[in-house]
Amino acid sequence: MQYNQLGDSDLNVSNICLGTMTYGQQNTKKEAHQQLDYAFDQGINFIDTAEMYPVPPRADTAYSTENIVGSWIEKNSRDKIILATKAAGGARGMEWVRGGNHAFNRTNLRSALEGSLKRLKTDYIDLYQLHWPERNTPMFGQYLFDPEQEREYTAFAETLEALSELIKEGKIRHIGLSNEWPWGLMQFLNASERDSLPRVVSMQNAYNLINRTYDSSLREMGYRENVPLLAYSPMAFGHLSAKYINDPTAQGRVNIFDNFAQRYEKPAVIPAIGAYADFAQDLQISPATLALAFTYSRWFCASTIIGATSMDQLKENINAINFEWGADIEEAIEFIHLRYFNPAP
Repeated sequence: MQYNQLGDSDLNVSNICLGTMTYGQQNTKKEAHQQLDYAFDQGINFIDTAEMYPVPPRADTAYSTENIVGSWIEKNSRDKIILATKAAGGARGMEWVRGGNHAFNRTNLRSALEGSLKRLKTDYIDLYQLHWPERNTPMFGQYLFDPEQEREYTAFAETLEALSELIKEGKIRHIGLSNEWPWGLMQFLNASERDSLPRVVSMQNAYNLINRTYDSSLREMGYRENVPLLAYSPMAFGHLSAKYINDPTAQGRVNIFDNFAQRYEKPAVIPAIGAYADFAQDLQISPATLALAFTYSRWFCASTIIGATSMDQLKENINAINFEWGADIEEAIEFIHLRYFNPAP
């Protein structure tokens, strides 16, 4: 396992992060603990969760994931774990999360953090992230900005001031963004510099073989501003295993949950996945290993967030770090990418 410094922070995170959004819905507490134990034994020191998990979000399962992760953390060495969680933002409803009070202001952020600390059974969060922008902006498979959807949102400096208070109290070590766009990142960075407020150290966005929006929208900015990517959904909700091509009724969250993963219902997704699966066959590896090795090999990615519902999946996901990525493979991947350009933004 390799470890990377997260931006300007003092956090050195494993280049694989264990995602937890299935805990409490697709995975039981016992199964979750088994995954966490195994990942930790493999050198993974980075765990990512969120107050609104598991996914898909529902009133009867909200907060379950943090409770399960917390029950594991209290039995392990907290100082050896880099723990990340997220505050739910406005724009998505979910009245069952903190009564629908999701503005990124002082009152709501403090409430969100205090709840997470209690559930996670810890005194501090290493990386506290804003789960998605509060303002009007494309999210989760949307890709076009629509000014007709404008709404009020908390000023960036006000949000950072609220987070600064929590950092000074020792409840947060560092802050990050998730599902953010270039304009939002720069507004946070500018407010940090102008008002001497905490600086974001990471950006958690979707990134995989069929969703490479980050490459054209944020890659240069992340490099120049030293805000590395935490890539989530490297398997595109299991699509990049090619199991849904081989069997459209295959077991998985895409078929378990209605109206889930609309991002991957766009026209060029299936032929693109087929092309990558054929290339994986040529390499004599699984499509899943190819997809994960691609994301693991990105120089701008500080850590890749993986998730699994079975131990076999988890072991394959972690083992993909050992696949040797070369220039010839990179060239072949780019050839397919240009043929099916970013089919699931």
